[in-house]
Amino acid sequence: MKETCGIVLVGMAGYGEKYLNTLDGQKRFSWINGIVDIHPERSAYLDKIRSHNIPIYDSLESFYEVDTADLAIISTPIHLHAQQAITAMENGSHVLCEKPMTGSLEEAEHMRQVRDRTGRFVAIGFNWSFSDSVHEWKQDIQQGLFGAPIRGRTIVLWPRDEAYYNRSNWAGKCYGPNGEPIFDSIANNATSHFFHHLLYALGDTVEHSAKLHSLTTELYRANPIETFDTCAIRAKTDQDIELMFLASHAVNRKHGPQFEMVFERATIYYNAGGNMKAVWLDGTEKSYGDPESEHMHKLDVCIQAILQGDSDIRCGIEAAYSHLLGIKSMHEAVPDIPFFPPDRVKRDSETMVTYVPGLAETLMECYQEHTLPGESNCSWAYTGQTTDVPDEDYPY
Repeated sequence: MKETCGIVLVGMAGYGEKYLNTLDGQKRFSWINGIVDIHPERSAYLDKIRSHNIPIYDSLESFYEVDTADLAIISTPIHLHAQQAITAMENGSHVLCEKPMTGSLEEAEHMRQVRDRTGRFVAIGFNWSFSDSVHEWKQDIQQGLFGAPIRGRTIVLWPRDEAYYNRSNWAGKCYGPNGEPIFDSIANNATSHFFHHLLYALGDTVEHSAKLHSLTTELYRANPIETFDTCAIRAKTDQDIELMFLASHAVNRKHGPQFEMVFERATIYYNAGGNMKAVWLDGTEKSYGDPESEHMHKLDVCIQAILQGDSDIRCGIEAAYSHLLGIKSMHEAVPDIPFFPPDRVKRDSETMVTYVPGLAETLMECYQEHTLPGESNCSWAYTGQTTDVPDEDYPY
């Protein structure tokens, strides 16, 4: 059994700082063989990196010219994920790639082929899918403790300010400067964990998510972006299980994530700050803890897999495919995403949040009633289009 795991971190600012903070807290800074970042001065950890004499490179290729790593952590913009993950695997590293996996099916398939050829693992950083609480719950689902699944729903209302959309030149964009697929949106970034979670929990194995059969899609935007900041989705799996996902950044109050999964004999509940628990029809309860408290457990899972010589990862490429296909289907269903009516959009001069008054309440009501805005009396809403997800899009 190995005693240390050499790490190269690609992207040390932004979310990369969470990895640095975790490694620092675990006294594993000495495991970092190198950092890759073209703007290291943007990271609050720059001085500490320098004090530990950790070299900083401007490309992953230049790192591998002089060093190796057991694990490459990819914490960079979406359109860089695929090529950097492939470069890492080609140079002998296992990969922990931040969510989403990539921006296109073609890139995902290329990653899968390289993974299979090199024998490296690729973990996709959907936080909850690596948590012990979700892992235990998924095992109980597979063992039939709750009976057959019937339906699930999730709502996430997270305000995002002007700075969030100005944080990079790819925020809210469909494509990068060279045509690279990005599709950065509320469903493909900040709240992607929770859309993916509905699918992952119902996967047949630890390494798979439920397959999508169809989606009914409503997308909206209040902010001046190319994609969407608000979505209302009703998905059907290939087992005819209904899943609803409601999310918005264009709100002036925070709520969630909150989710509920109904089975034949029990219902699973979660609301932010509490524990995920199952409640059976006879009143029996079981608590699984709070998956949000295991935010960085994905790093521990990957490190332990390398130390123990295990290539089985809870959430890899196959598990992330359904989320990727869901995003693809959303944009195909609504290629021209409508803005909310201008007279309904406000901007808070203190918080710098652009929001739609009453939107949070409307989405909460939709969550309670199992409806989409276009199925209610919302004057700004349209009736969502239902599109099929071809089974051949799943390559496994």
